[in-house]
Amino acid sequence: MNVLFISLGCDKNLVDSEVMIGLLADRGYQMTDDETQADVIVINTCCFIHDAKEESIQTILEMAEYKKTGTLKALIVTGCLAQRYQNEILEEIPEVDEVLGTTSYDKIVDAIQEALEGKSGVRIGDIDALPLPETKRLVTTGGHFAYLKIAEGCDKHCTYCIIPKIRGNYRSVPMERLVKEAQALAEDGVKELILVAQETTIYGVDLYGEKSLHRLLRELCKISGIRWIRILYCYPEEIDDNLIQVMKEEPKICHYLDLPIQHASTEILGRMGRRTSREDLEEIIGKLRREIPDIAIRTTLITGFPGETKEQHEELMDFVDQMEFDRLGVFTYSPEEGTPAAEMEDQIPEEVKEDRQAELMELQQEIAFDLAEDMIGREVLVMIEGKVADENAYVGRTYKDAPNVDGLIFVNTDEELMSGDFARVKVTGAAEYDLIGELM
Repeated sequence: MNVLFISLGCDKNLVDSEVMIGLLADRGYQMTDDETQADVIVINTCCFIHDAKEESIQTILEMAEYKKTGTLKALIVTGCLAQRYQNEILEEIPEVDEVLGTTSYDKIVDAIQEALEGKSGVRIGDIDALPLPETKRLVTTGGHFAYLKIAEGCDKHCTYCIIPKIRGNYRSVPMERLVKEAQALAEDGVKELILVAQETTIYGVDLYGEKSLHRLLRELCKISGIRWIRILYCYPEEIDDNLIQVMKEEPKICHYLDLPIQHASTEILGRMGRRTSREDLEEIIGKLRREIPDIAIRTTLITGFPGETKEQHEELMDFVDQMEFDRLGVFTYSPEEGTPAAEMEDQIPEEVKEDRQAELMELQQEIAFDLAEDMIGREVLVMIEGKVADENAYVGRTYKDAPNVDGLIFVNTDEELMSGDFARVKVTGAAEYDLIGELM
């Protein structure tokens, strides 16, 4: 029985997909990447913003066509869109057989078996449950890096975000469970662990009564075979001295943090339901750079939030110019039904949002290109990702680069390298966001 798995959206969703693939592999299902040969198609959906919702719906509709033209016997929809619109999916797209919510992915085997028997249904469990199925994840990221999801859900309730209603309250995965999972990943050849959650910085508060990310990091650093540990999705107001200290002391932890600050105007941050002001952000970023001088800071911004004035946009531009972030992404505000921000007055026209996004990215481009030029002449440790076709060159990442969102480094050498190898490289050039180097 051939199963095609399509995972949309974030890396946290991808972890759920890898768990489901593991559960199916345990029961003898074969994976395929050819939709025309699939007996079963599973789509793990996203609906965080409008574009993600549209992509999910379009993918479901495209795959539904194979019920008519291919070997497809069962179409299963899981994830965030399924959680939010379970009834609408079954009503509007009759080709869909089963819908699984965000805490029901551990029921994937049962759902497929029912669908193959000609039944259909919805499996929406307790939104605050924490599925922890005993199965070996099948990593789909190439084998040398993997995401480790340390918590589920979110308690922040930012006014633009639907995640708490879809993913529930914050639930930390028990530390011993994470260490065991990380050890299994290392035994399979994973060398870089990337810690993810809706927010990583408050890990453990619900289980241990205090922020325990630093304790988890200490345990993960003990695992043989792991070379790099990278931390994503750190809310700036939750960064504490314990986290900074463990980053300074443990050589396996990349000097890299992803801080989704969203804006720099104190007034807009307040309307967003964020818990920082511009002064707070300047203080936190300043402290990180003083304590860890070579730290790479990535952030994401939302432009065109309801009520954002031209002056507040200029304030954000000034902040980006001042901070010189190593990595930065900008989203235009997307009104999501069921969120307070969608009901706010003074919604910004799409073309204004897009103009402001373009201005911010143009400014960041200048900063990023200058920072790349500054790397010329330096020696860096690089994780090799693969070979450049028909050239004596490889593509890799430095500690400053998270996979799929940041830059790359192209390494010229006649030596044979393998994906997952670490190499000392001298940077010899810069090409926009990417670097060029040669093997030392």
